[in-house]
Amino acid sequence: MGKRLIQQARGKGSTKYRAPSHRYKYSVKYPVQPCKGVVKELINDPAHTAVIAKIAFESGQKGFLIAPEGLRVNQMVSVGGTDVAPGNVMQLGSIPEGTLVYNLEKQQYDGGKLVRSSGTYATIISHEDGKTVVQLPSKQMKTFPSTARATVGVASGGGRTEKPMLKSGKRFHALQSKARSYLKVSGVSMNVVDHPFGGGQHDIKGRPITVSKNAPPGRKVGLIKAKRTGRK
Repeated sequence: MGKRLIQQARGKGSTKYRAPSHRYKYSVKYPVQPCKGVVKELINDPAHTAVIAKIAFESGQKGFLIAPEGLRVNQMVSVGGTDVAPGNVMQLGSIPEGTLVYNLEKQQYDGGKLVRSSGTYATIISHEDGKTVVQLPSKQMKTFPSTARATVGVASGGGRTEKPMLKSGKRFHALQSKARSYLKVSGVSMNVVDHPFGGGQHDIKGRPITVSKNAPPGRKVGLIKAKRTGRK
């Protein structure tokens, strides 16, 4: 009897593939109301690759934001203001063209959804008719409502991927914090009972790699519901 595919093992939801959310510390979202605050602490959170800043707002509440490069303790930051400075949260329509931003909202008040990884940033391209065009880290141009918010600056933790792991154990534990498996065996190197691409004394898949979205879990490998394959 063959093995289960990794997709099937993930679907079961066992502890091996379940994210250790009990170690995740904080929910990082923008406050809804405009406010100002002081940076009290810079924190490392296993759930985020960037550094987290603990903010004490003037209203007496505390919140957590993704820290930009250069942020320091006791620095003032604002949410919803007009001062273009690293760490300040502003509406996209109020940010000048060419400014670097991160942690963008898709819609107003959703708390920030895009460009949150360490060292990443997006660029404000243009403003027109209540819409703002932003260039994402992938170089893709995307249009957002000008009322959506973002943080000015570059997300902290840049250069994280440049440091070598040196040992496979380091990579194992780093991915374990995200409930991902480090060791990955290619399907073509497996036996025919263990994977649809397995079997044969060769490294070719031997069958079409594009499958339907309705394919059963043991067959759903390769390109799922792909409209096309190959380069343009």
